[in-house]
Amino acid sequence: MILRERLQEDLRTALRARDERRKSVIRLTLAALTNAEIEKGELDEGDIAAILQREANRRRDSIAEIKHYERHDLLGDEEAELEILEEYLPELLSREKIAEVARQVIGQVGATDAKQVGAVMAQLMPQLKGRADGRLVNEVVRGLLSS
Repeated sequence: MILRERLQEDLRTALRARDERRKSVIRLTLAALTNAEIEKGELDEGDIAAILQREANRRRDSIAEIKHYERHDLLGDEEAELEILEEYLPELLSREKIAEVARQVIGQVGATDAKQVGAVMAQLMPQLKGRADGRLVNEVVRGLLSS
């Protein structure tokens, strides 16, 4: 079952179970997918995974802000929403696998120093689309180029 169909089926299940939080998270996610389709046209599984990753990253950022400002009353909601989103995220690549792919791209691009991170990232991110967090990829590439 493709990801969008799974989301729609889980929305129906959440509606029947009167699970307000799950219903809300899935509806927001489906709305984000619809907005992306309007902008880009038809989405493939990689695009959908990238959108889900972006939504999860928003929740992670919110959690960090909530902790920073000590608003613990809001923390539980954001963590629960993140947990729901993580059910739909594909398994992310490990740091080692990202480094392996990054080494190949660095070799193809011929990058030798940290000034060429942008060129490497431009080639690397389409290959890892939806399978790796961009921040982690950037960190790995910078580490490889600086060593």
